[in-house]
Amino acid sequence: MLRGNYPARVDDKGRLKLPTEFRAHLDQIQPQHQFYITSFDGLSARVYPMREWERIEEKLAALPSLHPTKQKLLSRTNYYGQVVEMDGQGRVLMPAVLRESAEMRGDVAVLGYLQYLEVWNKERLLNEMKANAFTDGDKQTLADLGI
Repeated sequence: MLRGNYPARVDDKGRLKLPTEFRAHLDQIQPQHQFYITSFDGLSARVYPMREWERIEEKLAALPSLHPTKQKLLSRTNYYGQVVEMDGQGRVLMPAVLRESAEMRGDVAVLGYLQYLEVWNKERLLNEMKANAFTDGDKQTLADLGI
């Protein structure tokens, strides 16, 4: 599982060096080092091991082609997304469109979301967490799930 937050940097060429703490797990589940990097909203990047992204695509393919949510998701994930390969130094190239919209340069936070990684501009992430505080409703939902 991918979990935790590890700081990283996006260099001047738009490359993200994946944190070592995540690379060991990614090497096990994705030995060919191919990923789909995309976003649902352009505010952060999602780095999916290709196998995980293909599972999502299989579920989407089962929906009718004119399903409005399917179309909305595919429009966004295709606009921001690209298939990338990790180089020998553990770097992946962030798609230029996404890099620009999510302000991916310099220091970033790389968060583990169990099956994929999420990459945020560090300052934007802190502002987002403050703006969307954990509510009593969130706590109740987790309690209902037995968490």
